[in-house]
Amino acid sequence: MGRTIRIFDTTLRDGEQSPGCSMNLNEKIEVAKQLEAMHVDIIEAGFAIASPGDAAAISAIAQHVQDSVVCSLARCAEKDIDAAYHAIKRANAARIHVFLATSPLHMQYKLGMTPEQVLESIAHHVAYAKQYMADIEFSAEDACRSDKDFLCRTFETAIRAGATTLNIPDTVGYMAPEEYAALVRYVTEHTEGIERAVLSCHCHNDLGMAAANSLAGVEAGIGQIECTINGIGERAGNAAMEECVMALHVRRDHYNADCKIDTKQIYRASRLIQTITGVPAAPTKPIIGANAFAHESGIHQHGVLANKETYEIMTPESVGIPQNSIVLGKHSGRHAFEDRLRELGYTLSPEEIDRVFAKFKLLADKKKSIKDRDLEALVGAVPVSGEERYKLLDFVINSGNSITSTAVIRIQYGEETRERVAASDGPINAAFRAINKIVGQDIVLEDYALKAMTDGEDAQGEAIVKISPEEGGPIVTGRGVAVDVIEASIKAYINGINKLMMEL
Repeated sequence: MGRTIRIFDTTLRDGEQSPGCSMNLNEKIEVAKQLEAMHVDIIEAGFAIASPGDAAAISAIAQHVQDSVVCSLARCAEKDIDAAYHAIKRANAARIHVFLATSPLHMQYKLGMTPEQVLESIAHHVAYAKQYMADIEFSAEDACRSDKDFLCRTFETAIRAGATTLNIPDTVGYMAPEEYAALVRYVTEHTEGIERAVLSCHCHNDLGMAAANSLAGVEAGIGQIECTINGIGERAGNAAMEECVMALHVRRDHYNADCKIDTKQIYRASRLIQTITGVPAAPTKPIIGANAFAHESGIHQHGVLANKETYEIMTPESVGIPQNSIVLGKHSGRHAFEDRLRELGYTLSPEEIDRVFAKFKLLADKKKSIKDRDLEALVGAVPVSGEERYKLLDFVINSGNSITSTAVIRIQYGEETRERVAASDGPINAAFRAINKIVGQDIVLEDYALKAMTDGEDAQGEAIVKISPEEGGPIVTGRGVAVDVIEASIKAYINGINKLMMEL
C-alpha cells in the first residue's frame, strides 16, 4: 500500500484571482460543496483580510462544509491571522495558512526586510496563529528562488513555532521537475524537525510544468499537492487538480501513491468551474478537454475499436464524462428525471430539482432526443441561489442584411412587467440595448461567446457574457442555454445582470 497524498484545492482563493474568474457568494458555496463531494482534503476558501466579502464567503463555506478542512490564507500580520481565524472558526476542521516571502529578490524589493527580520516574523506569526488552532501551514513564498540553506532555516523556525505543514511554492513557475525534486530532497535532508511536518507543493504553470513539478515533488517526498480545478489561477495558472489526481491514479505503479479524490466527480467539477467563470477549457486540455477522448486518425480509430486500451490509458467514465443519451422526453416523469441526475453525479435540493425539471419539460417540447450534456446544460443554467430579480418573459426580433435590427424585450421584475424596444446593427446588440433600457443602466459588454452544447440541428446553444457597470466595478459572468441562440444570448445577459445587481 503506497502513500496517500493530500489534495489541497485553492480554486476559491488562487484560482479566483485569475482575471475573469471571480465568483459570488452562492457560486463559491456551490464550488465548495462540489469539492467536498470529490473528497478534497483541504479547501482554501479565500484570503479573509482581502475584503469583507471574502471574509463572509469563507465564513459561509466553513458552515456549509462538513468533511473537508476549511482553510484561510493570511500574511505574516496579526490582523490577517485574526481575520482568518474569525472566518473559519465555525468549521468542523480548520487551518490557517500563513505565508512570507523568503527569496532575496522578494525580501529586498517587496518586503524591505533582512533575512533575520524574516525569521523573527515567521517565528512570531506562526506562534500567534498556533494560539487559535493546531493545524497551521507555513508557505515560503518564492521558495524556489530562495537560498536553500536559508529556506531550511525558515522551515526550522516555522516548525519550532508550531507549523504542521510546510509549503515549498514555485511561485513564478520557474523550476524544471528535476530541480524541484532536488530542492524537496535538500529541504528534507537539511531541515531539523522536518519529520514533524507534512511537505507541500504549490506550483505555478508559467513554463507549463506545474503538474510535472508537483508530481516530481511527490516522488521526492511531498505529501500534499496544492492545485486548482482546470488549473485556473494567476498568470498561466496553477497545477491542475485533474492532471495531478489522474496521474497518481493511472500511474500508481510508478508513484507508489494515490489520493482520496473521487475521480468520477472530476468532469462535473470542471464543468461547474467553466459554467461559473465563463472560461472554457481548451479542447486539447488533458483529462477534461473536448478532444481528450476523441480519435480522428484512422490508425487510432481502428485500434480503439479493436481494444480501447490501444490509445486510451483511462476511460471517459473514470473521470465522470457522460457517454450515453438520456432516455427521457416530454412524457418522462420526475422520478426518472431525478434518477438520471443522481447517475450524473448531481445532488440538488428539492427546490433546485423543481426549477431544473420545469426547464427540462420546456426543452423536451423542442428536442426529440435529450442527451446527458443537454441535462448538464440545464442544471448549469439554473441560478444556484434561485434569485432572479429580472426574468425573461418573451422577445421579438426583426433582423436582416438590408434593415436595421430591432428587438422588443419583455421582462418580469417582481410583480411588474417591463417592455422596451431598441435598434442596433445586429439582433444581439439590439436585444442587449433593450434590456439596458429596462434595467435603467448602460451595462458594458466586456466579452461574448457562443457555442453548441451537443451535435445536431436541434443542439442547445450556450451563450457566455462578461458584463460590468458603465461607471466601472466588478466584471460578472452570465450564462444562458437555449435551442435558439438569440434566446440563449438574452438569457445570458439577464443572468449576468441579476448577478451584477447582487454585487452592487
